[in-house]
Order: sequence, then C-alpha cells, then structure tokens
Amino acid sequence: MAIADQIIWLFVLAVPTACISWTVTHEEIFREPHEWCVKHSKNEKFLLTRKFFYLFTCEYCFSHYVTIGFLIFTDYKLLLNDWRGYILAGFSLVFVANIYMSLFALLRQAIKKEKVEIEKIEIETDNEKLINK
Repeated sequence: MAIADQIIWLFVLAVPTACISWTVTHEEIFREPHEWCVKHSKNEKFLLTRKFFYLFTCEYCFSHYVTIGFLIFTDYKLLLNDWRGYILAGFSLVFVANIYMSLFALLRQAIKKEKVEIEKIEIETDNEKLINK
C-alpha cells in the first residue's frame, strides 16, 4: 500500500475507533454498564479485576482495545509490512483517535457553555420584562 493510502487509512480508521471508544465510555446508551464497571473498578478485591473493569470506563484505555480489533479486522499496517507495521499502526491509531476524542470533548464543552450563557441571558431578559411591566 502506498504511503499516502496508509495515511488516509490512519485518519479514517481513527474515526470509528474514536466513535466506539467515546460511545462506550461516555454516552447515555451505555450508562448502566458504565456505572457497573466503575463500581467494580473501584471495589473489586484483586488488582487485575479492578484494571479489567477500569478498561471500560476510560476512553483512552478502551481505544487501545478497539484499535486492536480494527487492526485484526482490516489487516492495516503502517510503514512496514510485517509485525512492526501493526505496532506502528496501533499506536498511531490510538494517538489520532484520542486527538479526535479530545476535540469532540472540547466542542461539546463549548456547546454546553453556549447553552448555559443563552439560558442566563433569557432569564435576565425575562426578569427585565417583568420589572418593566
């Protein structure tokens, strides 16, 4: 595969990796399993068991496993055509996917801030209308 194609694959494969990792660890549809994993990651007796459950609560950690799944599914390698290509592809995918998730988190935070500011302005406007009547 040409280097340009490999780079395109890198940035494209990072999208579903980020999407799956974010959805499983943050979105409402997986809230109950997420809370269950959080509880077990804090309360389990054995270290390995706690770490296993933590895996499903951290988008960064979980993205490594999603990446492994995509590498197996797509047989994607980066730069080298042997096992080293898998290693490079894996860490590169995790890196790009986490950049996507960070940007998404910042975007969501900015949107929430805008909504709060709009609500505050609306309340102030409503209060001023009541006072002026």
